[in-house]
Amino acid sequence: MKKLIIGAVIVLVVIGGLVIWYFNTATGQRMIKSIQSNNSGGIERVVKVYSDDGKLIEEYEGKIDIQDTEYGNKILFDLNGKRVVIYNGTVVTGEK
Repeated sequence: MKKLIIGAVIVLVVIGGLVIWYFNTATGQRMIKSIQSNNSGGIERVVKVYSDDGKLIEEYEGKIDIQDTEYGNKILFDLNGKRVVIYNGTVVTGEK
């Protein structure tokens, strides 16, 4: 029985160490940022939409949670209670 408890403690320590390590990697940090964005309705961002020749068409600022599609031809987000959908555009986003 004592060996079983020691084994369980060792497994828990190893799993805990792996979780701490993972959340300190770049992938883990991005996942944390995504979770924060999903749970709080977005993060403060600047979204710029450019034409094919590189001219700025539109710029959006505010608390934005961006959703892209599986095929990469559409970006959508809500800003100030209105849905914004961008089809086939060059979109650059940055956190404020």
